[in-house]
Amino acid sequence: MNRILKYDLISLTTYAILVTFGIINVYSSSYTELFTSIFDYTTLVGKQLIFLAISLIAALIIIFTKSKFFDNIASIVYFLSLILLISLFFFGVERGGAKSWYILGPISFQPSEFAKLCTALFLAKFLSIIQTDLNKFRDIILVGTIIFVPILLITLQPDPGSSIVFLAFIFPILREGLDLRFFYFGVLILLILILTLIFNFFISSTILSVIFLLIIIYRRRNRIRLNFIKSFISLIFLISISFSTNYLFENILEQRHRDRINLILGKEFDNKGIGYNINQSKIAISNGGLFGTGFLEGTQTKGDFVPRQHTDYIFSTIGEEWGFIGTFTTIILFSLLITRITSRAEKQVNHFRRIYCYSFSSLLFIHFFINIGMSIGLVPSIGIPLPYISYGGSSLLAFSIMFFVYLNFDSSRLKED
Repeated sequence: MNRILKYDLISLTTYAILVTFGIINVYSSSYTELFTSIFDYTTLVGKQLIFLAISLIAALIIIFTKSKFFDNIASIVYFLSLILLISLFFFGVERGGAKSWYILGPISFQPSEFAKLCTALFLAKFLSIIQTDLNKFRDIILVGTIIFVPILLITLQPDPGSSIVFLAFIFPILREGLDLRFFYFGVLILLILILTLIFNFFISSTILSVIFLLIIIYRRRNRIRLNFIKSFISLIFLISISFSTNYLFENILEQRHRDRINLILGKEFDNKGIGYNINQSKIAISNGGLFGTGFLEGTQTKGDFVPRQHTDYIFSTIGEEWGFIGTFTTIILFSLLITRITSRAEKQVNHFRRIYCYSFSSLLFIHFFINIGMSIGLVPSIGIPLPYISYGGSSLLAFSIMFFVYLNFDSSRLKED
């Protein structure tokens, strides 16, 4: 009994509820009158149950594995994940416009999902090394490389949506001592990109120059020291980013990605073409009202009006059939799990385990935020699943392994080794 109580039972219960609710909604969103049994492995829900069974077997192994083992294999699994990502260009199968899958008989496997786990472990290992110092430029470059390499490989598939998720690792890095100025600079770059896309290079660079001059005037009047050379180099760099934005937008992203970004930025209005998915998703959620239309009773869901309603847009199924109560409960459960993992991470005395727990909670948050944001039209549709809820064996297995590794680490949070 004492062995069971040492595990985070609140998180475990939340995980179980989310996974169960996910199976129910995958069943509902893919249901047809031809269904005979949920255990039919040829159906979507049947395949999801198979991956859930594999996840639970993996969970039993992970729970009884010494936490030091994950520290020891972190480097190996990270470089193995890179090999799998590189091999996709030669042996991968294209789906949805991206060559990001391996097909092994009846099983399809997406290595980018497992690259998240492997990157979280390797990043935790590197940052926990005593010699690593995030105040040193060399170590900042190395940390950036660890994160950037999988981002580059996944973007080239091309699957820029999945690569964006890796930006979640900025949060554990900040927690471990990275200067906040890097974060602010990153936010500034993002704002420059958006400004340039909405307006143009001339307006964006003019705004930057005016801000630069105002900062100089303010600092001189208040006698605040200003490194003019560094500030000027930063300005030139940001203007260069603005100048290259349109080229990157037109030549790196595919047309479908460009259309979705333009839709969110308000440059395009198309509820029947590229904006169809988001529009139908919002209609489905609004149909649900307070209590929902009922299980298997969603008109948008059953009419197949919402594309990918069992994967990317499963939140619309929840909204229509379970209403505000269902969507609010889902948000509360994810918020509870993310907050719980983060707060328990603070109690970790082991450096490696703490960083991993922060990485896991950050990945959960980014997925949760982007997926729901897609469903209600706040962010572009970039194909990000809702962990534990959306259909997808690779996602369910990867996030389940991440969760049970966290559970393993948390059970020994007060021990150094």
